[in-house]
Amino acid sequence: MTGVTEALRRQPRPTHAVREEAHAVGRAARAACRGPGRERDLLVQSLKASAAAILAWLVAGVWMGDPMALMAPWVAVVLVQATVYSSLVQAVRQFTAICAGALLASLALAVTGNTLGAVALSVPLLMLLANWPRFGDQGIYGATTALFTLATGAADVHAVGHRVGQAALGAVIGVAVNAFVLPPIHLRDVRENLAALAREAGDVLHSVAGDLRDGDWDAQRWSHASARLERRLDALRSARGWSRESLRLTAAPRRAVRRLPESVPPEEDDERWSRVTGHIRALTRTLAVAADDGRAPVPPSGAVLDAYADLLQLIGDACHAESDRLLTVDGAARQDEHAESAMRELREQLQDGLREHAGQRADGATVLGSLLLQAENLWSETVPTGRHG
Repeated sequence: MTGVTEALRRQPRPTHAVREEAHAVGRAARAACRGPGRERDLLVQSLKASAAAILAWLVAGVWMGDPMALMAPWVAVVLVQATVYSSLVQAVRQFTAICAGALLASLALAVTGNTLGAVALSVPLLMLLANWPRFGDQGIYGATTALFTLATGAADVHAVGHRVGQAALGAVIGVAVNAFVLPPIHLRDVRENLAALAREAGDVLHSVAGDLRDGDWDAQRWSHASARLERRLDALRSARGWSRESLRLTAAPRRAVRRLPESVPPEEDDERWSRVTGHIRALTRTLAVAADDGRAPVPPSGAVLDAYADLLQLIGDACHAESDRLLTVDGAARQDEHAESAMRELREQLQDGLREHAGQRADGATVLGSLLLQAENLWSETVPTGRHG
C-alpha cells in the first residue's frame, strides 16, 4: 500500500502539467517570433488555413449569396496541407468522397422515402468506403457529407449539385491559397534534424566516455540513449520525405521567379549518420554485455579503458563540430590536426593494450577488440580526414 501511495505521489499533478504545457506554448511563441523555424512554419500554415476559410465564406456567402455557405470554407480549411502536392492529392480524395456521400444520400432517400431509412442504408456503405486505402484519411468526409445532406432535408438533384459545387469551390480556394501564398518548403527541417542527430550522437559518446572514466557502467542508460538516437534518425527520414514532396509542383515556379529554395544536405549525409547511429548502438550493446556480471567477457580496465574513454570523447567532439557545420548552409568540413594527432596516439595506445590483453586473456581481448572496431568505424564516419582516407 505504501508503494502505491509513493507512486501516486510521484505522478505529476494536473496543475504541474498545465504549467508545463503553458511553458511549452510560450517557448513555441517565442521561437516563432525569433526567426524561421518549425514553429513559424506552423504559424504561417495556420494563418493560411484561416485565410482560405474566410475567403471561401466571402465568395460563397457574400458574393454568391448562399445562405448556408458551409461546405466551401469547410473544404478550404482542410486542404491547406503541409505541402502543395499533398493539398492537390487530398483535394481529389476529399472531393470524390463528398460527391459519393451526397449522391448516395440522395439515392438512399429516394429509395427509402424517409431520413432514418436513408441514414441506415447510406452510412454503413460510406463507412466501408472510408476504409478504402485509396481515400487515405479523407474517406470519412463521404459519411459526414451524407449525414449533413440528410439532416438538412434537401437531397434532390439541385441540392446535391449545389453541395458538390460548394465543395469544388472550397477545394480550389484551399489549394490556390496553399500554392500561391508562401508555398511550404520543408528543406530546413532536414538540416535541423541532421544537425540534431549529429549533436545527440556526440552527447551519447560524451556520456559513455564520462561513465567509463567514473566506473559507472549503467547499461540501461546507454540503451535509452541509443533508442533516442534511433527516434531522431526516424525523424530525419520523415523530414527528408517531406522535403522531397514539398518541392513537387513548387520548385519550377520558384526557379522561374528566381526564388530558389535554400540548399539541403545531400542524402548521403543521411546514410552516413544512419551508419553512425548503428555503430553507437553496437558499441552500447557491447558495453552492456561487458557490464553484465553473468556474462563471460571481461571488460577492459585501467589505462586502456581511460584511453578508450578519451577516444570516444574526441569522436563526440567531432560529432558536435559536424552539427555546427550543418547549421551553416555553406559550411565546409574542417580538419582539426590537433584532434587527429590525439586520436592517432590513442589508437596506437589501444592497439598496444589489445595485444597485451590478447597475451593475458582471450575474452578480455574480445571485448576490447570489438569496442576498438566500433570506435574505428565511428572515427571513419565522423572525422573529415577519416572519411576521405
